[in-house]
Order: sequence, then C-alpha cells, then structure tokens
Amino acid sequence: QVQLGESGGGLVQPGGSLRVSCSASGNNFRFYSRGWYRQAPGKQRELVARISSGLITGYVGSVKGRFTISRDNDKNTVYLQMNNLKPEDSAVYYCNGNPVRWGWGQGTQVTVSS
Repeated sequence: QVQLGESGGGLVQPGGSLRVSCSASGNNFRFYSRGWYRQAPGKQRELVARISSGLITGYVGSVKGRFTISRDNDKNTVYLQMNNLKPEDSAVYYCNGNPVRWGWGQGTQVTVSS
C-alpha cells in the first residue's frame, strides 16, 4: 500500500520561505503526475501545484511566481519551495497524485504569521 509522508512545515513570518517535502513508498512513481494540495480551516482542500512525469508544472493563480514544485524520481520525493509567503498561505499541505490516486498522508502545517 502506498504511503505518503509530508514534512518541512513550520512557522514563518510574512515574506519568508519554506520548503516542504513529500516522500512516497512504493515503485513507479516516476510515471505519475504529482500534486501539492492545501487545506485551510473551514475551507476545502485545493490543488496549488502540479508536476507531470515529463516535468511540466502548473500552479494556481494565487501562488504563481512564488511557489516552485519539483521532483526527484530516484528518491520518490516531491518538493514545494514556497517564497514570499503570505498569511493566506497558512494551511496544512498535502501531496498526492494529480489527479488524486492514493490515500492522504498526515500533511504538514504551514503557518505564516508575524
């Protein structure tokens, strides 16, 4: 069974940066598109960044130019570099396939506050 594990979240001031990581157990992840999602309190989970097996990336408008998704297929790991963070970026961040194809991990909390 595939297991996803997110890490790297924390508390950061507005304008700061964080990099979150997502490791995955199992094989053949290099063939799947991957995505980073986030869920803020009282809101639905949303896809914020995606990366295809061919390394084509896409972003939701609110993070475009500030977030960068990347992947290391040898490590079965996907990263999300987040720069110029804003309070509205505060949420629990999750990874999965794009579209969603596995169970959710525990997520990693990102809090942007002064």
